[in-house]
Amino acid sequence: MSHDLTFLGAALVDSILRGLDPTPVSATGYRAESGTLAVGGEAVNGSITAARLGLRAKIFCSLGRDLAGDLIAAALDREGVDTSAVLREDRPTPVSTLLVREDGTRRSVTTGAHRYNFHPERYPDRFSGSRALVLGSLFRAPFNDPEVVRGVVTSPAVGDALLLADTKLPNFQALTLADLRESLPYLDYIFPNEDEALYCTGRTDPEGAADVFLSYGIKNVIVKLGAKGCFFKNSRETYRLDAFSVPTVDATGAGDSFLAGFAASLLTGADHPAALRFATACGAICTTALGATGAVKDRGQVEAFLASRPDPIWG
Repeated sequence: MSHDLTFLGAALVDSILRGLDPTPVSATGYRAESGTLAVGGEAVNGSITAARLGLRAKIFCSLGRDLAGDLIAAALDREGVDTSAVLREDRPTPVSTLLVREDGTRRSVTTGAHRYNFHPERYPDRFSGSRALVLGSLFRAPFNDPEVVRGVVTSPAVGDALLLADTKLPNFQALTLADLRESLPYLDYIFPNEDEALYCTGRTDPEGAADVFLSYGIKNVIVKLGAKGCFFKNSRETYRLDAFSVPTVDATGAGDSFLAGFAASLLTGADHPAALRFATACGAICTTALGATGAVKDRGQVEAFLASRPDPIWG
């Protein structure tokens, strides 16, 4: 079976606390507004959203042989994501603790399990045959090793597939664009957020940051600006699109939904402006519920959301 999208990268469980009250109620006890468990990680979030948007989505990730790994595998199967490429290994599945503020922004706590580097480049048969591949995310395991990145993007298994890469700020291992210099020209699209773009380029302005990414040979750059929208640039086109105003509950996974929405729109023949608008809608909808995959339900929901909004003014 061929696939529309294959997502390579992290898979984990999120323990989400919203509205933590810093005042103790006992010697060791605290209260929060709510607490929940959700599957997460860039590859999980993206593949589930893509499947809900009607794409044939596949995931290539590593899960431990533990309860957290079982939860993720069951969630992916339930959503119709192809899990035939998933590795089950004798190691802990990462579990993150997310502290969500009232405005939807968050802090996260990671552990040593998050630094585990599996080697997708050693299993090219597991990511062949897709129209597009998503690396989620550069600078985080497994893509915080330049040799792993190079091994994937230069693999004959990629074929004519589009290569898209999200980014994250490094957590356990420092890495820069210069360290990935050999691999970056293979990327068709890169999706840093504002903080990641600043880290990578030293530029605070989206266009200046995009120019730095383009200078490394990346073909298209989309800087995600959160509540300020997004900025797109390639050698021929430049666009800036405002975000949609929605009641924000939790921003976890909004960038992953944005990327999945962009890819889903692009693969159905949309041009860049239409794909950006669809992606922005997916990111906005994602923030209206707790967890990275709690809000985006299907393509019809996103299309109805867009139909209820006025046509955008492009910057």
